[in-house]
Amino acid sequence: MPDADWLVPPETRLSMPGAPASVARMIDGPARETPDKIALIGRHARLSYAELDQKADAAVALLIELGVKPGDRVAATAANGADLITAFLACQRIGAIWVGINRNYAPAEKRYFLEDSGASLYLGDRDAIAQTAAAGIVALEMEPGDEQCAWAQALARHAGHTRPAVGLDPWAPAAIAYTSGTTGRPKGAVHSQHNMIVAATMSQVMSQDDSDQVVRGMTSPMTILNMMILGAIATLSRGDRLVCMDRTDSRGVADWIREERITTTNLVPTIVYDLLTRPDIPAEDLASLRWLVVGGAMVPEGLPRLYEERFGTRMTTGYGQTELPTTISRTHEYSATVQGAVGRPLPHLEVAIRDEDDCELPAGTAGEICLRAARSGPFAGVYTPMLGYWNRAEATRNTIRNGWLRTGDIGHLAEDGDLFVHDRRSDVIIRGGANVYPAEIERVLRTVPGVSDCAVIGLPDQRLGQSIAAVIEAAPAQGEDALIAELDARCEEEVARYKRPVAWRVVESLPRNAGGKIVKAELRNLFG
Repeated sequence: MPDADWLVPPETRLSMPGAPASVARMIDGPARETPDKIALIGRHARLSYAELDQKADAAVALLIELGVKPGDRVAATAANGADLITAFLACQRIGAIWVGINRNYAPAEKRYFLEDSGASLYLGDRDAIAQTAAAGIVALEMEPGDEQCAWAQALARHAGHTRPAVGLDPWAPAAIAYTSGTTGRPKGAVHSQHNMIVAATMSQVMSQDDSDQVVRGMTSPMTILNMMILGAIATLSRGDRLVCMDRTDSRGVADWIREERITTTNLVPTIVYDLLTRPDIPAEDLASLRWLVVGGAMVPEGLPRLYEERFGTRMTTGYGQTELPTTISRTHEYSATVQGAVGRPLPHLEVAIRDEDDCELPAGTAGEICLRAARSGPFAGVYTPMLGYWNRAEATRNTIRNGWLRTGDIGHLAEDGDLFVHDRRSDVIIRGGANVYPAEIERVLRTVPGVSDCAVIGLPDQRLGQSIAAVIEAAPAQGEDALIAELDARCEEEVARYKRPVAWRVVESLPRNAGGKIVKAELRNLFG
């Protein structure tokens, strides 16, 4: 793997100040100094730091018994909880590469991730294992709350084992986070343990919460690497308490916040909107919250005002990317309140707006948002971008150029240093906090007979931020209702439910520019 042509070695190897050197050792301190302190709470378990450490060591012994070696890929699909965190820690402790696969993905998508990553072991809940049986890899059932499942039984057999001495390189590949682009096939952004520690530590720094009673709640699936970083790593590496919320409805989230006295959390705008508008959720249910970050989606108009009325302070929103990983910038007290304002870049980053020739553009001029490690300040040189796209050398070269990570997003920097995003990469739709890439859906729609071409776009949605719409180019003789029914059925088979279009239009010809490319901006007029 060190000789892989897609692998971009880090320019520097500077450790993050005041942070563990690696994810593998991130709970060593808390487990030694405060072993009885509660580390993790889920629907089926409450673990102290000592108990979590012991479970992770048992999982290390299990993975080694199953033949997992450093550099092997271990994939997992499960709900937020002790099992998922334990498996992740075990992978990091032996130098394996973690591949989180969201439960919401369709079976075909899950199989693609397993095959593309070359995973040698799959840990999954009952449904995920059944959906991916055809992938032909070793699988172990990890069903939350079931002490008779294969994972729980195997951990019990290995209880009491201590981890072997394994020489780990914190800058080596440690996790693959799948994203997507114009090809329609997801790409795996590869990150090191150092990358993850840096991102998690910056999350702690930006929260400005030095209390010894931090309780972080996570409702977004931690099979998404960014959420694992902002949830498990940011919390446990600091010795705080992590609450794995297993409900994503606003009433359920409010119940978790009230019952566990959660002080900080990251939520998508959809949930925040519901928390602030549902009459059955009183302000008292959210009284413990001290720091609430809203990210992962376009913020609907009116939400900032509702937020300020309820909490008495301005809403904090973030802008980030899988390739970073996690957060690039966050809004602050004096940030503009216009669409696209994403605040100040985090202090470990240098952000610049550059043109196609890699020339830096002046303040106020739109261009591609690019970033690299800060050259000055307390975090100078510690950031390293992703190590590349898994087995995709050309895509890696197009994204990491001349020391800069090119986001593909268009924006500008203001004179005061605040960042504004104009257009998201590849027309990405952000529905309720989940990235939906049109090319993935378009690839499926084009397989239906009678479809000449198609385009998938996002429409404004008061609650979700955006909803998904599809415009189909088909011959006039094609029965429109029958065609839409067939397209919807194909999407049900091939893509996750949250990616399926909810609005359809059939046209004889899609609008195109002189180069033959579809002009998506004109399609929104079809939906009023």
